[in-house]
Amino acid sequence: MRIQVPYGREHIAVDIDEKNVSQIVHPNPVESGDEKNIVQRALSHPVNSETFDQFIANAKDLLFIVNDATRPTPTARVIDVVYDKIKNKNIKFIVATGVHRAPTEEEFQFILGKYYEEFKDRIYVHNSKKNEDMVYIGTSKNGTEMWVNKMGVEAHKLVPVGSVEPHYFAGYTGGRKSFLPGIASYKTIEQNHRYALRPEARALALEGNPVHEDMIDALKTIKDKEIFSIQTVLDRERRIYAATAGHIHDSFLAAISKANDVFCVKIKEKADIVVSVAPYPMDVDLYQSQKALENGKLALKDGGILIMVSKCRTGIGDPVFFKLLSSYKTPEEMLETIDKDYKLGYHKAARMAEIATWAEMWGVTDLPDETMNSVFIKPFHNIQEAVDKALKIKGSDAKVLFLMDGSITVPRIL
Repeated sequence: MRIQVPYGREHIAVDIDEKNVSQIVHPNPVESGDEKNIVQRALSHPVNSETFDQFIANAKDLLFIVNDATRPTPTARVIDVVYDKIKNKNIKFIVATGVHRAPTEEEFQFILGKYYEEFKDRIYVHNSKKNEDMVYIGTSKNGTEMWVNKMGVEAHKLVPVGSVEPHYFAGYTGGRKSFLPGIASYKTIEQNHRYALRPEARALALEGNPVHEDMIDALKTIKDKEIFSIQTVLDRERRIYAATAGHIHDSFLAAISKANDVFCVKIKEKADIVVSVAPYPMDVDLYQSQKALENGKLALKDGGILIMVSKCRTGIGDPVFFKLLSSYKTPEEMLETIDKDYKLGYHKAARMAEIATWAEMWGVTDLPDETMNSVFIKPFHNIQEAVDKALKIKGSDAKVLFLMDGSITVPRIL
């Protein structure tokens, strides 16, 4: 049989004997309605909040906090719905990059679509390392010092626009993530993300998850800020399946069941080989593509082969995790020392190293072979070649599972 595997903005055909295919896993099919109606209903029927129209009626200014291009958030389609309400108001946008780099021109077009040119002079990009842009607003009970971009403090009213999907250590994206890590300082993000090393920090988990709980506690420092949150859940075609709005935390929690409808996918059994895809735009670099490894491992047998498929369009991404991984000869050696002197990015290295202790990691990317080899990933540049070689190693009866949206799809045994 022939399977079309996403790679960048294209699809690559892979031929495989049907007997070897365990499952082809996409996000679950759901019935989506009219996108504008879905968003408009959320704005008119918010969770524990006044309506959007009421919220903006007396706004001296509005700051929209929007995701960068590493997330599939349909920001431009949300603006479609509110445009006539906000176009004549004093509005600004800040791109919540966290510790990511600034968007490229192409990525700005992805984020804001046709509105990019109109609002170009009112769009600001958060830089977590620009300390002069940060203000201190308090400390969480775990000791995370909340330094955030002063634009978020000085604005009269805030409108974070997010999307809710499973996240491999924060439980889920969305809601509170617009602030931490979205517009937080580097040192604040580093302090919070240290908790990603804990076993309780995992996909779908909120209660008892130290990363999430620290975020919630840290955000109590802005409890008096006027915020109207807009959260979306996308279907497998990246259409808006559901939307919630209103209270920053309650609207996020209200979206989780809808996110589970789409992204929690049942599988029959674990496979000998898992092909986990980081699709566009989550294939921006190796740092982001690691999420496909993290979710793919959930469907893999011990001793199996995990094949990450990601273009890694702009390279490795944050160099800290790469430098750490490439400094050790074995993953076990790295894991022994990682907790002694935590730096932001080490959680990614730890997760990748942990997989390497019980499975083989292969990667089909545009990155140089020496780059991949140095982080315990066997390099390939052809999906067919990787699948064929894995089957040759695992035997003629080996089963292959294809996880087509591996960055945000969480496989679970039936």
